[in-house]
Amino acid sequence: MVNKRDDHRYQKHILLPQVGHEGQARLKKSSVVVIGCGGLGCTLAIYIVRSGVGRVVLVDRDCVELDNLHRQILFVEEDVVKGRPKAVAAAEHLREANSEVEIVSLVEDVSVDNVEEIIREGDLVLDGTDNFETRYLVNDACLKHRLPWVYAGVVATTGMVMSIIPGKTPCFRCFLPQPPAPGDVPTCESVGVWGPAVGVIASFQVSEGLKILLEREEDILPGLVTFDVWSGEWETFSVEKNPDCPACGGGDYEYLKKGILRLTTLCGQKAVQVSPNQKASLDLGSLAERLQGQGRVTFNDYVVRLQVPPYEFYVFKDGRAIVKGTSEEKIARQLLAKYIGL
Repeated sequence: MVNKRDDHRYQKHILLPQVGHEGQARLKKSSVVVIGCGGLGCTLAIYIVRSGVGRVVLVDRDCVELDNLHRQILFVEEDVVKGRPKAVAAAEHLREANSEVEIVSLVEDVSVDNVEEIIREGDLVLDGTDNFETRYLVNDACLKHRLPWVYAGVVATTGMVMSIIPGKTPCFRCFLPQPPAPGDVPTCESVGVWGPAVGVIASFQVSEGLKILLEREEDILPGLVTFDVWSGEWETFSVEKNPDCPACGGGDYEYLKKGILRLTTLCGQKAVQVSPNQKASLDLGSLAERLQGQGRVTFNDYVVRLQVPPYEFYVFKDGRAIVKGTSEEKIARQLLAKYIGL
């Protein structure tokens, strides 16, 4: 029930016919998992906590860095100086905004091994990730456990949002049947990101998520919504439910079994080989061009080499990559997502 204190705190929400006392009470009983506390995740977490959702789980694998601050609006310079994990710093700041919400911070890398446990007690999952590997895992896990989730992504000045409700809407694999090959999709490291674009897209994403929690699914925008914040261009693309989709159509959650990457620590070297489970045929010239500006780039007909000291990346035509400078598979995956894009 909404008490007198809630009445005052959430008065402007309660006045909305779409929410009211009943809707606010429903939010208070809900649990939301935010995966990723970067640009998107910060804004998602702010609105979810301030909206009075009863339990919020924040998951992120990284620590706050100086170049995060222009768009990751939960963090301050002190978080950088102290090297705070993003999930921990976000939870600390959010508790100051709403002490009545239970906030759980998990400093973890979402993987095949833990994704189901992480989402298990949620009513909704919000995507604040920066890589496709995690999104395919989340899609499979949410379909398996019948949990709605809202996908979003932002790069440069453009972002996109898609709501996925198991059994009712197309899933992420209906939209994108196979993961992109390494380097096929630009990253924030390669093309940058416009800070306000992150806020706009995350605000739209969390609004769609709140509609789901309020059981206002008839008001969710169908398909994939894209918005270029710089030009103001807005479009909605229809995404059809694929009856042959192995995930939502066939119940085959293959990414929960194997992920989308195979990792091997190379014997005798401080290096990790990362191989996609689906072989690719990369245009190495285009990839080399996209990587310019991130470090020193050289390429030939067989491999692109990117040097970002103390690391080196070798990306081969078949989609394999070797990350030199670390022997830890977890770090290699993070670096590959950050610099190459996967």
